[in-house]
Amino acid sequence: MNIIIVRRKLDRSRTFHIGPFGLTFLVLALLIALISLSIWGTYTYLTPLSAKSLSNQTTQHWQGEITSQRRELSALKDQATAELDALALRVSELQSRLVRLDALGERLTQIADLDNGEFDFSEPPGLGGPESNDIDETFKPPQFIDLIDQLIKQIDNREAQLELLGDLITSRKIKSDVLIAGSPIRKGWLSSRFGRRTDPINGRYAWHKGIDFAGKYGSGIFSVGSGVITWAGSRGGYGNMVEVNHGNGFVTRYAHNSKVLVKVGDLVKKGQRIALMGSSGRATGPHVHFEVYKDGKAVNPARYISRANG
Repeated sequence: MNIIIVRRKLDRSRTFHIGPFGLTFLVLALLIALISLSIWGTYTYLTPLSAKSLSNQTTQHWQGEITSQRRELSALKDQATAELDALALRVSELQSRLVRLDALGERLTQIADLDNGEFDFSEPPGLGGPESNDIDETFKPPQFIDLIDQLIKQIDNREAQLELLGDLITSRKIKSDVLIAGSPIRKGWLSSRFGRRTDPINGRYAWHKGIDFAGKYGSGIFSVGSGVITWAGSRGGYGNMVEVNHGNGFVTRYAHNSKVLVKVGDLVKKGQRIALMGSSGRATGPHVHFEVYKDGKAVNPARYISRANG
């Protein structure tokens, strides 16, 4: 194969002879150059696109992460707000409960007639003790939680005082109910005392074992203490009589009733109406014959009528 190279002025030319081997080498060199050029062009064009695509994917990923975290933070904020609202409501309920307990405690103190200062619900309870060196200074509870704990301790303290106060009142109430005290009538007057007197029926001197209270026919007769009914009905000269066993050896009798309102075996409370005033049995008019027995012996009811209740 001959190759002729001609200069621009066409005044001179030069001829080269290339054999088969040289031609093959020349074609291979051209192919290698074309392939290298193609690879360089492709790399130069695709490299910016790849970097740009990677950058977009990374941005989208982090944007998604930020959006997800924002949702989680919003949910946590809503949950924290709801919990704070619930705690605030709980504190309000505890404060209201404490106010009611204090008011009830003061009222019970007045009812129980306790000494001033024995149960003072208007002041915080006295506390104290020796100083301890074993103090954990690293732990400081949140003020809100500390407030709730303080309220709970105050309420527990009030409840303990009220429980003790209730026991005292119950004990005093039981003693007051069992104690024989007061009058068997609400309206009327003393018509005959305990002891020796002139019998109103036969005019003879006789021993009067009770006290008579005269009043309006049909007015109420009341038990002077809690107890059990051991007699309810007619009993000779007593007429319609009610007998109450109060325990501790005490028995009371209410005679000459027009009507009996209880029956044997009934439990009666102090001040409960048990009969209506009348003149049944050996009587000259409507009244109640009131007797008190201690260990089977009649005693003067006046000492129990004048006894202070409670």
